[in-house]
Amino acid sequence: MSVPFAAASNAYASAAQLGNTGQQGAQLAQKPSNGPDFGEMLTQSLTEVVETGRVADQKAMDLVNGDSNVVDVVTAISETEIAMETVVTIRDRVITAYESIMQMPI
Repeated sequence: MSVPFAAASNAYASAAQLGNTGQQGAQLAQKPSNGPDFGEMLTQSLTEVVETGRVADQKAMDLVNGDSNVVDVVTAISETEIAMETVVTIRDRVITAYESIMQMPI
């Protein structure tokens, strides 16, 4: 399945606007909290997953150029796969929780 460039560009722009709106709303309704902010934790985790993917890509390119060995590439790809599986599991659990909340009687 291919995604047109314009559609991807619009999706990234929409996501950026949503992120900015969320930050402005968070600044307006600041409450003291004892724990870490879920949004910040999620953003940090996703950033780490993306960075892990970039490292794996770079190691794969180094292997193609003859600057790396297969073990390093396989390890980096495995780390990326585990990180992605974790993100997908968290997403699935959030969706399940949302569906449970929506089924609750008012």
